[in-house]
Amino acid sequence: MKEEAILVSIIMGSDSDMKIMEEAVHIIKSFNISYEVDIVSAHRTPEKLYSFAKNAHVRGVKVIIAGAGGAAHLPGMVAAISPLPVIGVPIKSTNSIDGWDSILSILQMPGGVPVATVALNGAKNAGILALQILSISDSDLQNKLIAYKTKLNEEVQEKARKIKTL
Repeated sequence: MKEEAILVSIIMGSDSDMKIMEEAVHIIKSFNISYEVDIVSAHRTPEKLYSFAKNAHVRGVKVIIAGAGGAAHLPGMVAAISPLPVIGVPIKSTNSIDGWDSILSILQMPGGVPVATVALNGAKNAGILALQILSISDSDLQNKLIAYKTKLNEEVQEKARKIKTL
């Protein structure tokens, strides 16, 4: 029996990032997509970073979500090495400059090394973007995403109705 390939890899620079990155885990899990979670520090485990980024596509991973705070080099370094799409999640860490250091470190990539960047602490949107990327070649997943967005619309419409009755 062949083991199911991991489609989404969710990595972060430190275990302190997990409280933000778990939102990506929850949304990926809710769509029943295979994933893995790991700590890969650009500065403290550079050999692990290189091995991970070089081999993720060989292992069957299709999308990487990389969260990092402070200098936030993880998403960019992974994107420099891996041929896979990388979604960067800037994290406002304890030593952060209001999160701007993380945002700019991930957002301002040089030409040829793109990182899709979501909002500060926006791991849920990173998960949704990963699902949207996967849905390009998976019509069942695409239909689930359409239903998810329809539900979001309905929830907002219901809230709007309630506000109008106040």
